[in-house]
Amino acid sequence: MTADLAALRALAEDAKAWPFKEARALAERFAKQPPVGGTVLFETGYGPSGLPHIGTFGEVARTTMVRHAFSLISDLPTRLIAFSDDMDGLRGVPDNIPNGEAMTAHLGKPLTQVPDPFGTHESFGHHNNARLRAFLDAFGFDYEFKSATEAYQSGEFDAALLDVLAHHEDILAVTLPTLGAFLPVCPDTGQVLQVAIEAHDVDAGTVRYQNDNGKTVELPVTGGHCKLQWKADWAMRWHAQGVHYEMAGKDLISSVELSSKICRILGSTPPEGFIYELFLDENGEKISKSRGNGLTIDEWLRYGTRESLSLYMFATPRRAKRLHFDVIPRHVDDYLSHLGKYPEQGAAEQLENPVWHIHAAQPPAPEAGIGYAILLNLASVCNTEDPAVLWGFITRYAPDASPGATPILDDLVALAINYYRDFVKPEKRYRRPDAAEAGALEDLIAALEALPEGAAAEDIQSEVYEIGKRHGFENLRDWFKALYQILLGQEQGPRMGSFIALYGIAETVALIRRVLAGEDLAA
Repeated sequence: MTADLAALRALAEDAKAWPFKEARALAERFAKQPPVGGTVLFETGYGPSGLPHIGTFGEVARTTMVRHAFSLISDLPTRLIAFSDDMDGLRGVPDNIPNGEAMTAHLGKPLTQVPDPFGTHESFGHHNNARLRAFLDAFGFDYEFKSATEAYQSGEFDAALLDVLAHHEDILAVTLPTLGAFLPVCPDTGQVLQVAIEAHDVDAGTVRYQNDNGKTVELPVTGGHCKLQWKADWAMRWHAQGVHYEMAGKDLISSVELSSKICRILGSTPPEGFIYELFLDENGEKISKSRGNGLTIDEWLRYGTRESLSLYMFATPRRAKRLHFDVIPRHVDDYLSHLGKYPEQGAAEQLENPVWHIHAAQPPAPEAGIGYAILLNLASVCNTEDPAVLWGFITRYAPDASPGATPILDDLVALAINYYRDFVKPEKRYRRPDAAEAGALEDLIAALEALPEGAAAEDIQSEVYEIGKRHGFENLRDWFKALYQILLGQEQGPRMGSFIALYGIAETVALIRRVLAGEDLAA
């Protein structure tokens, strides 16, 4: 170990960022004895009953952050499995898919046996798996994808399934009255059956049940002929694969406890875990893949950067958070702020900076200090959806910026235009200034015209601030709110000094003169 790595590892032992706390707890598990096989296995689970949403991505992102923190404080190698429970039976038709009515005939079948309503893959399960993997790949996650269907049918889980059968009575004592352990896959219909198991034969490796016609059916529990009820399935996976770390949402606390009991019955130690809070929609309700009431991954990326999405996942994971379109701009700008601070921070501070965890300790260099909110308001005041118009203002403010030289900023311009078009423009509501506000605007014109060419944003901000005080705005927030409503047609807006510096003093003066002349800025 190099001296630099040793020093960084020592700092990580005291780091307060939550991934380091999780990593230290996991490392303690192996303080006396390394894991069997020598590798620490992280796992995330995905139920492909609906299109992947951001919560699904969040579990992989957060687990990856813990994994990277662990790699700093431990020399043990690690793996990450993204497991898809695609053998689960389709219990309902999601609201946000095409041709949903055609899927009702396939209710109860494993997701990998349900036709793809999008017509792009061999099954609905394969389609949703592909959507998840495409995003994880685009994000550069280091993971191994595993399908439940393949694991069950290939025999990979056979030994563990026979262990479940051998401990069937003990497991039933834990799972009842919720569900039994084994769910047979009907040989006739292909459906995953929610039926009582009447008998089981450990030596033969089979279970018996009655079908709808009253006929007794005997099936092997191996080879994909049966699936485990998901709580037992979760425990079986931990046991079969030797999983050491898996996190879960707050709504699964009881399931984690039950699956941990089953895992111990099977003779294995349950993984370390982390319980995170739920994501809420705009109405404060839990998001759901099947209901489609949360943001999709594609929706976030239409308006925000990948890094902003990672920041959303990093921040306060133990607190319930709204996951709606209006949280995107703030997280884009918060990410840029963290990125801008990183080069100036010492090693200990960098370990606490979210960008260390988002970029696995290798964040990109920060670019020109133009934020997302500023770009949104520039698009708003220019009433444009043309990137070239925005770049015309940007290059005047930051001459070294260009789409090629500043790729982060180039992405922000495109994303800001999307957000402006879909959310800001439809809600713009300008109002006329009253007499007092008109007087303040007249003074603002004079103050701006007195400033030297190329005045700094802070100097402009000071002038705007002083005029607000001079004209008797007891709460200066009212002054800035008036500027937003009158000049931008919205209730909130940017730091005015920064915005005017980017938009231009002469252009801002011309805009105010139009307002005072009674022109309709919405026209």
